[in-house]
Amino acid sequence: MSARTVPHRAGAAALSERAQAMVEMAVVVPVLVVLALIVYNLGVFVAATARFDRVAPDIVLARAVSAGEGEGEPADIVRSALAEAMEGFDVEVEVTEEIEEGEGPAGALISLVAPLRTYRCVMRYAPWPSHFSIAGVEARVPAFLSHERAVTVDVWHSGVVG
Repeated sequence: MSARTVPHRAGAAALSERAQAMVEMAVVVPVLVVLALIVYNLGVFVAATARFDRVAPDIVLARAVSAGEGEGEPADIVRSALAEAMEGFDVEVEVTEEIEEGEGPAGALISLVAPLRTYRCVMRYAPWPSHFSIAGVEARVPAFLSHERAVTVDVWHSGVVG
């Protein structure tokens, strides 16, 4: 063997290792970017959920119970107040009101008592990026994360929340 062939083989092996590292990096980087986006979206959702769970009972107590005549439906008042409280988080808020009917026979005294009201507050978060374009082809993420908080209020006992 001549002295020239040994360095040539060593150089080829080093070049082969660098090329292999380049291919591995090209495969790993997109996976790391996707994982980073998942962690980011999960962090934003957890922070939004924490705020939503903290403000929903307070807003229901303050706005729904004290809603007077002519101000609109209590569920709409709560929805707009929750949407305002959740500014900064790109979330959609939906509120429905359920009224529990009395269990006594019609005409009984129990039917005169105001029923309990349950407000179901739902927050929906669409992950970022929810739509993107690659080479002119539009793509959308169809999934979203959802969180629900039900707050039951007794209108006759101030501050009672279930």
